[in-house]
Amino acid sequence: MSDDKKVKRFRFPTAFTILFSLTILAAVMTWFVPAGQYEREFDDSLGREVTVVGSYQEVAPNPQNAWDVLMAPIAGLYDPATNVANAIDVALFVLIIGGFIGVVTATGAIDAGIGRAMKRMVGHEKWIIPLLMALFALGGSTYGMAEETLAFYMLLIPIIIAAGYDSVTAVAIILLGAGVGVLGSTVNAFATVIASDAAGIPFTEGLVLRLVILALCFVATVLYVMRYAARVRRSHDASIVSDQYEADRKYFLSQRDEETLPFTRTRKLVLMLFACTFIIMVWGVLAADWWMGEMTALFLASSLVVGVVSRLGEVRFVDSFVGGAKELLGVALIIGLARGIVVIMDAGLVTDTLLHWSEERVSGLSSIAFINVMYWLQVMMSFFVPSSSGLAVMSMPVLAPMADFAGVGRDLVVTAYQSANGLVNLINPTFAVVMGALAIGRVPYERWLRFMWPLLLILTVIILACLSLAALIG
Repeated sequence: MSDDKKVKRFRFPTAFTILFSLTILAAVMTWFVPAGQYEREFDDSLGREVTVVGSYQEVAPNPQNAWDVLMAPIAGLYDPATNVANAIDVALFVLIIGGFIGVVTATGAIDAGIGRAMKRMVGHEKWIIPLLMALFALGGSTYGMAEETLAFYMLLIPIIIAAGYDSVTAVAIILLGAGVGVLGSTVNAFATVIASDAAGIPFTEGLVLRLVILALCFVATVLYVMRYAARVRRSHDASIVSDQYEADRKYFLSQRDEETLPFTRTRKLVLMLFACTFIIMVWGVLAADWWMGEMTALFLASSLVVGVVSRLGEVRFVDSFVGGAKELLGVALIIGLARGIVVIMDAGLVTDTLLHWSEERVSGLSSIAFINVMYWLQVMMSFFVPSSSGLAVMSMPVLAPMADFAGVGRDLVVTAYQSANGLVNLINPTFAVVMGALAIGRVPYERWLRFMWPLLLILTVIILACLSLAALIG
């Protein structure tokens, strides 16, 4: 090959390609894996049907063909034969909450709030780190803030560098702040809510444990970043990008924008409405028996209220709402595609066979060993399916019932899933947010790994300790 010809670099396939490939693989499995089913009975204490341990028996096979594979993503959203909803309610919820976030963002309330906080920290720069990380963690824990953070890097990196830190510190504040929030999701619609729905439980089950994990991981991460930042401020040679420190200062400080949006009374009110929406959602699920339909209506109503309060106007409101929904259209489609894998496995009568094989493997495990196995299994899968919603819909219908065999609550499996997925997505090269953030911050990926590996060990110990203790207590 001549030198002027460019060698094509390998690109990891998108979540869509991975999930559709898994759908094909699931269809192929139905031709070779023995078909079987468990008996199921309604558990009054849990309020749902559960598999009856030891009741598995083989049945006549029903192998899936190419047409079934093409129909699977559609059937993942709703059953074409009966018109019964599968994941269409979740997909619609995602689109509406995307519109809600788009409207709130259009008001400038989030940007103005962060700008006000940073102005008040002048002269106390080290406290910028925990404050900003707390704000991003709140976004990550409540609505899965990820792609939205990309807009903040060019705003914050120059300010953090001007304060005497480096680009790694700035990237860590945003990426780890939001990432730890997602890791410890509380009411995150794109992780906790979707996974709990797929597992057949209310998302409020396990909320206390997730709050504990969120608090411990957040504190550990903030202390880790502050310790690194203090070393860099004392000596720039301590920066893991010390060789490009001066070049970064020249590059980013030349682009610094001193202007920030005013934190008006209206924007304060918008942020209050934003917080109240999630509080009402939790109340609705706990006290009013709400689920996807009611929660979707809540975010639609809140969008309208925010639009009126901020006086966006009809055209700007619609554009912001539709634009926000459009940003999450891919997530909504992934939900249907991922649920299609389960549709193929259920129709091919192999889901219960896999559960049976898993039952045989986990039946001798203690509850602690079981939840640790679940965690590492989710870690492995997260590298290939970085989408929190896609992984939830794909894995929870199969893995959550395994908890019934091990005497562990399904909520613990959901917590293991979201913790593992959140941890991996702090460094995942298949996650566009990570690679995009590092590119904006001019931080080489291998340097980011060098910065991250001690923190990853710390967070892993915290998560596994919490999961194991929860499994032990029962």
